[in-house]
Amino acid sequence: MAKLTRFGISIPETLLVEFDKVINRKGYPNRSEAIRDLIREHLIEKEWTDDREEVAGTVTLVYDHHVKGLTNHLVALQHDYHDMILSTMHIHLDHDNCLEVLVVKGKAKRAQEMVEQMTTVKGVKHGKFTMTSTGKNIS
Repeated sequence: MAKLTRFGISIPETLLVEFDKVINRKGYPNRSEAIRDLIREHLIEKEWTDDREEVAGTVTLVYDHHVKGLTNHLVALQHDYHDMILSTMHIHLDHDNCLEVLVVKGKAKRAQEMVEQMTTVKGVKHGKFTMTSTGKNIS
C-alpha cells in the first residue's frame, strides 16, 4: 500500500453537509475514502482525453434487429475493431429489440471512435460507453 499523506482543506459548511449526505448514502466508511474516489475518477477522466492512454470499458447498445442491414453492419464494425473487443453478450429483449454489451480495451481515441460509429448507425435506439482506467496509472 502506498504511503498516506494527510492534508487539510477548507470547504463551505453547506457543501460539506451535502457531501456528507452523499457519502453516507453511498456507504463510504469515511470522507477520506470518498475524496480518494473523487480524485481517482478525475484522473481516469483525464486518461480518456489522452490518445495514448489505454482504457477499458463497456459499450451497451439497444437496437431493433428488424432494421434492414443493421445486424450485419454492427457485426462488420465489431470485426473492424476486433483487436479491442474482449467479449460480447447478446440478449433478446423482446420480439424486436436486442441488447448487446461489448467489453473493450484499447487506446482512448480509438475506443471513442468505435463507439461513435456503432451508436450512430440507423436502428440503434440507444448506445452508451462506460469507460474506466485499466488501473495502471491510479492507486
